[in-house]
Order: sequence, then structure tokens, then C-alpha cells
Amino acid sequence: MEALSRLASSCLKMNLLTAAFLLLLGIAGSVEASHNGLALTPPLGWNSWERFRCNIDCDVDPENCISERLYAEMAKVIATEGYKEAGYEYICMDDCWMSKTRDKDGRLQPDPKRFPNGLKALADYIHSLGLKFGLYQSMGLFTCEKYPGIWGHIDIDVQTYAEWGIDLVKMDACWNLGKEKMGEGYINMSKALDHSGRPILFSCEWAHEASPNFTEIAEYCNSFRDYGDIQDDWNVVLHVIDWFAEHQAVLYNASGPGGYNDADFIIAGDFSLSTTQAKSQFAMWTMITSQLFLSSDLRTLDPQAKAIVLNKEVLAVNQDKLGKMGQRIYKDSTFEIWTKELINHSYAAVLFSRATDMPHNHTVTMKELGFPDPMGYSVRDLFASKDLGFFKPSTPLSFMVDPSGVVLIRAMPTNAMRKRP
Repeated sequence: MEALSRLASSCLKMNLLTAAFLLLLGIAGSVEASHNGLALTPPLGWNSWERFRCNIDCDVDPENCISERLYAEMAKVIATEGYKEAGYEYICMDDCWMSKTRDKDGRLQPDPKRFPNGLKALADYIHSLGLKFGLYQSMGLFTCEKYPGIWGHIDIDVQTYAEWGIDLVKMDACWNLGKEKMGEGYINMSKALDHSGRPILFSCEWAHEASPNFTEIAEYCNSFRDYGDIQDDWNVVLHVIDWFAEHQAVLYNASGPGGYNDADFIIAGDFSLSTTQAKSQFAMWTMITSQLFLSSDLRTLDPQAKAIVLNKEVLAVNQDKLGKMGQRIYKDSTFEIWTKELINHSYAAVLFSRATDMPHNHTVTMKELGFPDPMGYSVRDLFASKDLGFFKPSTPLSFMVDPSGVVLIRAMPTNAMRKRP
């Protein structure tokens, strides 16, 4: 069992150090709204890549190949099985949707066998369900899988996207021509999208590939991949979490309404993570204030995974209008705490166990978590959907946290109770 005095001392020291460091960097206040009015909260949706990759063999595997059938079926699930009501709205193609060559006029074209009705018809169908449609490109000569890249074709491609009815463009950085040209390309792409005559959300991998100024990227991109590709592997999930913690001071200043972190896909319901680990990934991505794009087969998603990604109380923390990124305030060898400021003077906190042996008890107070209201807070466990009671600043609150597991709480001051979402 974690000693209260030890945890209190460590948390308070970390809070003071974090606050001092952020003050030194000039990090204060909320981030300005989007340049194009989009992504005022983190985008929510589904993308094919992690689960379906570049499977183009529709003769052998027609149900799972990259085709209009796959995206239409996934859109139908999102529209009819509670995902749309929870906020998921983007249906996004990733690499391998194109023909290997442009047409005679230099325009992109979908693979005619796998998309026989074209992308305009697919977009119209997705829109008819009340959803939005996204596609993938790369700011280079080719995409990662060697399909045509956008370099030298920004204007004509953006015109094509608008004509098709595209709502989101995910821009990779494979086969680019160097950091300087790539940055120039992303800026020009952002401006072209803004003048397309259609609101098109711009999801960038500029940050991940070039490691430039994150604040500058947020001026041009509605979401930005910060780290490498997610894999269906718990150790990779841990690496992503650690990267965000190590860079949280810089990212806190860059991410916010109009331009959010992208920690890559939510993999709940795929093959590797346990239910406990899937819950932890979802909680941590929520605290990072990442966009949340599912990448699993929603047609066959198991009920436990579905319950995780449709948890409206957890999604409300991710979608909080203040748009603040959460930060890690405490870490030892097997345990860490993240906190996040929310609207109405409320807060969220995640207690995350990296233990591999057994559940462990951890005790915290509102004061240790850095929640400042001297009157205390009403606390709710969001995954358990359970009110835990009212806690004054120094009243101990104990949790049993499973190995690789989380407890996610929301703390609301008394004057915020009437505004509870």
C-alpha cells in the first residue's frame, strides 16, 4: 500500500516544479481558437489503418480489404450503434485507396475495382448518415505505400477533395523532400484547404516527422501527430504515454481549441490489449487531450471494448471545451498520476498503475492532486459510473488500481454541480 505521507510529499513537489516550469515558459491561459473554425474540441472518428492496413486483395478477403464496402459498412455501424450519438463523426480512409497513377488531367483517382462508384458517391452516402468523410495523402512524392503523393499537386488535389465532398485530410510525410520543403508544403496545403470553399479539417504528421515548433504547427493544423505509429502492443502504448509526459510542457502550450495532439489510434477491440489495458489507453489519450480515432473492426467489436469507447463521461473529459492538455504530476517505478483542468473550475485525474503483479492501493487527497478549491470537491469515478462523495482538501481518498489499470475521476466544486455535463 502506498504511504500517504510519501505520496503527498512527492505530488506537492511535482506540482510546484511543474507550475514553476510552466510559468517560466510563459504558459498561461487558453489557446486561441482554430484558424478555420474547426476542431474546437478534439476530433472523434474511425480510421482503417491500424486494423486493416493496406489489404487490397478484395478477391480473397472482400469483407476486410480497403474498398468502398469497408467504409460504407463501418459508417453504417457508427451511425446506428451509438457511436454517432457519442460524438464519433469522421469515417477516414488511410493509405492504399488510390490508383497507382493519376488520370490524364493529373487528378487523383480511387482504385476503380475497389471503389467502382467513386469517392463522390461514397462521400454522399456517408453524409446521408449524418457523418463526415476523410481521406489520406502524403506531403511527398509518394504515400508510404508508394501511391501518388501530393507534392506538386496541392492546388488540383484540394480542388478534387472539395468536389468529392471530403471533410478531413490526413497528411502523412513519407517520401518528402526534406524538412524545409515539407514545412512549406504543409503551410501551403493548410492555406489551400482554407480557400477550398469547403470546411476541411487538416490532420498533419508534420510534427512527428520534422520535430519543429509545435505552436507553429497548431496555427496550420487542426490535429498533429506528435509521436510514431501506434501498434497493437501494450509496450508501444507505454512508450507513447512516456513521450507525451516528457514533452508535456511544450505540448501544453501548443495544443488546444483548433489544434490538438494526435497520439494515434485507439486500439480497443483489436488483438493484443486486455480489457484493462484498453481502458487505460482510452483514459490516457483522454487526458493527453488527443483526437480519438478508433481503428478496430466495429462490425464485430466485443461489448467490453464498445463500452469503453462509448463511455460518455470519459468522452466528456476529452471533449471538454476548455481544451487543456492533462499533465503528469507524479511518477514512480510502477505508478503515476495525471491531472487535467476542466470547465467550471472542475478537474479530472487518472491514477495509472504500471504494476504487473497484482492490484495495489493508492491514497491521494484533493490537495495532493493540486485541486485548489479550499471547500473541497464532489468526486465521481467515471469508469465505475459511481459518485464517491465530497472530499475536503486533506481528506484521504483511496483506490485499488489493477495492474496496467487506471482509475479516472472527475472532481467538481460545489458551485459547479449545477453545470455538470
